[in-house]
Amino acid sequence: MRSPCLLTFVAAAVVATVPARFPVAAEGPVEADLVVYGGTSAAIATAVQAVRMGRSVVVVCPNTRLGGLSSGGLGWTDSGDKRVVGGVSREFYRRIKRVYDDPATWVWEESVGYGRYRPDDDAQWTFEPHIAERVFEDLVAEHAIAVHRDRWLDRVAGVEVDGGRIVSIRTLDGAVYRGRMFVDATYEGDLMAAAGVGYTVGREANARYGESLNGVQAPAAKHQFTFDISPYVVPDDPSSGLLPRVRAGSPGANGSGDHRLQAYNYRMCLTRVQENRVPFPKPEGYDPAQYELLLRSLLAGSRHIRGKFDMLPNGKTDTNNHGSFSTDDIGSNYDYPEASYAQREEILAAHRTYQQGYCWFLANDPRVPEDVREWYGAWGLAKDEFVDNGHWPHQIYVREARRMVGDFVVTENHLRGRVPTPRPIGMGSYNMDSHNVQRYVDAEGHVRNEGDIQVSPGGPYPIDYGAILPKREECANLLVVCAVSSSHIAYGSIRMEPVFMILGQSAATAAVLAMERGIAPQDVDYAELRARLLADGQVLARPGVAGIDPATLPGAVVDDAAAELRGAWGTSRVVGPFVGAGYRHDENTGKGAKSLLFRARLPVPGSYELRIAYSPNANRASNVPVVVHHLGGAEEVRVDQRTRPAIGGVWTSLGRFEFGTDAQVEIRTDGTDGYVIADAVQWLR
Repeated sequence: MRSPCLLTFVAAAVVATVPARFPVAAEGPVEADLVVYGGTSAAIATAVQAVRMGRSVVVVCPNTRLGGLSSGGLGWTDSGDKRVVGGVSREFYRRIKRVYDDPATWVWEESVGYGRYRPDDDAQWTFEPHIAERVFEDLVAEHAIAVHRDRWLDRVAGVEVDGGRIVSIRTLDGAVYRGRMFVDATYEGDLMAAAGVGYTVGREANARYGESLNGVQAPAAKHQFTFDISPYVVPDDPSSGLLPRVRAGSPGANGSGDHRLQAYNYRMCLTRVQENRVPFPKPEGYDPAQYELLLRSLLAGSRHIRGKFDMLPNGKTDTNNHGSFSTDDIGSNYDYPEASYAQREEILAAHRTYQQGYCWFLANDPRVPEDVREWYGAWGLAKDEFVDNGHWPHQIYVREARRMVGDFVVTENHLRGRVPTPRPIGMGSYNMDSHNVQRYVDAEGHVRNEGDIQVSPGGPYPIDYGAILPKREECANLLVVCAVSSSHIAYGSIRMEPVFMILGQSAATAAVLAMERGIAPQDVDYAELRARLLADGQVLARPGVAGIDPATLPGAVVDDAAAELRGAWGTSRVVGPFVGAGYRHDENTGKGAKSLLFRARLPVPGSYELRIAYSPNANRASNVPVVVHHLGGAEEVRVDQRTRPAIGGVWTSLGRFEFGTDAQVEIRTDGTDGYVIADAVQWLR
């Protein structure tokens, strides 16, 4: 964590300058109840909610375009369970739908030909970048929100703090903004850091918060090299040196923390519609040697480059990273969070050169297999997108930068429901998702990627109010809605655009309530906050089927919540019916290293029918070993969890066994061919 004094040192070391294009601001200080710094989707959602609650607001936008990544190429929304997207966030996607309900919007294809447009749906979750930008501009215009664009916070001396509260912020052109409350809605957490709020950068060790998916994860299970590729200039000759984009040395001990970040990329909007297609540009500074690892993979037979061309309306794509060597510029972003504006521009330019060069290489280099060149070369940039920026996205995907460290830190254990979330202000549901962090050489001398994680949290989960609150002693009138207080792996799920808009609305609500009461956001009464959030359409609890209360069941029943775990198990309640609050699953990983032990205290010795509960699904294991410890010894019974349980759709009988008063049943994962579910065990006399 960076302390305030260290922040000052860092700020002085990396002077926050940008190209000298700013005139001196002529106007006097701008005053508003709420000052929002940032131009992201979260910033607009924050401002809309504040206006609807009758407060004045100004958005200080360090860009010229609104919407951040939502209008910057990420048109294939990472929404998870759409049922938990409510309030202003869902309104945004409903407004997108209304645009596509107009036949005039369909310029390059018919709406009936696009499978993700359904006239009867209430919202549209996939969209073109310029449509998203139009919706954000409409929201701003309809609510008469003052947006001051191209205003960059003076990160060295531009935040005036008095008595633990921000008084004003000043931008590099000299403009001053005074407010009663402030919201940091930047991906980078720039206002938060400049105000002296504590934060961290990089990955915590698993031991820091008792997690299993944080820190180094070597080798990555997905987006990995599928062939044994040499990382050396001369294949298999270490003395020839490493190829570009491979780092020397160990990746670090698994589960250990480091300063590294998951990779960034631009979410490209591509098309094959010839009338709207611009061929890939050859970037200045193009160097084909940067793509030698990619070439070797292709020549070995990989065709991973065809993945993640997710189709948007009008024959366009949201093209994302996919596979071993793709659009993610792995390892080139470590300095970005703390860098000065000028240094960030250099990092962004390098990413742009890398990614444009990647496209040019695949479409034009004669060494690339012909089938790849023909396929990739048929794509191009969409002519009617990002027309003022060479058809290239304005916003890079800052998947992770600074993360605040508040009194409440959201971790993997909150997402999985292992520990409580007492003050929900919104819901997340997407996978705990980290892109690769580094590329290294393994013990066999082959190149490998490290850091990719894609693990479901087990369904929707609540996000606590504390995630957006700094510690009181650090700042008592600031809320942070993108660079939230969470661990690296929890942030991998929270960092989705619908969630940022949800948190923006909730932050504005809390800020207004604090102003009305004359208190700090840390002192807002949660019951009052919750009531207003629900009234404004926020979703604060999981939807879906209710669990069966174990106390209402006959016999001796032990729920998975009371079982003894070996290994890391996920929690879920997606597929019902189930007993209790949900069920455990083995994540279809670590086979043989995970088990659940159910212990029961039976009223009397004797013969009992033994039943287990599980929710069936096609992805379940068909051969789950259940070990019954009875008076005659231990006996293994195999259960097919793909079939519906015969007893009420909940229970499967394993037979009758003689037990003493102490009974044990163990659900194991050895050799199983799918997800293993552990829900409850029941003993009936």
